[in-house]
Amino acid sequence: MNQYIDIHPKVLAAIRAGKPVVALESTIIAHGMPYPKNVETALSVEKIVTHNGATPATIAVIDGRIKVGLTPSELTLLGKQQNVLKLSKRDLAYCVIKKYTGATTVSATILIADMVGIRIFATGGIGGVHKNASETFDISRDLEEIADKQVAVISTGAKAMLDLPKTLEYLETKGVEIIGYQTSDFPAFFSNESGLQTTYQLDEPKQIAELMLAKWSMGLSGGVFIANPIPESFAIDKVKLDDAITSAILAANAHKVTGKDLTPYLLKHLQNNQEITSLESNIGLIYHNAKVAALIAVSFSEL
Repeated sequence: MNQYIDIHPKVLAAIRAGKPVVALESTIIAHGMPYPKNVETALSVEKIVTHNGATPATIAVIDGRIKVGLTPSELTLLGKQQNVLKLSKRDLAYCVIKKYTGATTVSATILIADMVGIRIFATGGIGGVHKNASETFDISRDLEEIADKQVAVISTGAKAMLDLPKTLEYLETKGVEIIGYQTSDFPAFFSNESGLQTTYQLDEPKQIAELMLAKWSMGLSGGVFIANPIPESFAIDKVKLDDAITSAILAANAHKVTGKDLTPYLLKHLQNNQEITSLESNIGLIYHNAKVAALIAVSFSEL
């Protein structure tokens, strides 16, 4: 793999020493927020991970090189550059041979983290089964990588504009545990009121680390999904959120937005909705996930 991947020296040293490392995606930098807020947020997330005892490893492709751990200048490049590719599994080899720059989605970040032996990944919300999937077959690649790779994903549930019951059913079919961190309710990204349940509730990072170790020590393949509720100070009223999502979906349908362009379009539509403050909520939940992921990584490394 060395001919394609550059691992930041601090990240490589931590991996080799068995110290805690947290993988971070880069799509949120290139496609999730406007500049300079995206770069400020990415740098702050890395500081939170470091402050809580782990080494951050933001993952991206820069000029055809897969990067595990970015420098501040590389983070800034991703945040400012136009036409950065949005990378899933199917896009990685193309981006590499063309020497393009690309931001990794949840699925591509999990894939690369697994390649280099990073077992904990913090993100915002995962993709899932879209509401009209019975007609479009639009199901995020995120679910396959979570089910397939030996990586624990800490996330504020799935993005609220998705079909959450079908998303949970899909993960259940794949044998993925949905662990509620200090909750038995499955969070719906900007809101904690989905009306759905997690598989199990665990209240301490050490307990989650023990479950990860037990699962993988038994030879059970696949990841673990940790659903971490959004802090109440950043949560959005469910009625307002549902109305905003309906409006965003109608707009996407009217403009025939589909595929990998759909989620960024919907999130941007929500950010521009004056009735809700989705950008600040998005940042708040990402910070919280980074902290919890670091605590789990520390516990896992101690085991």
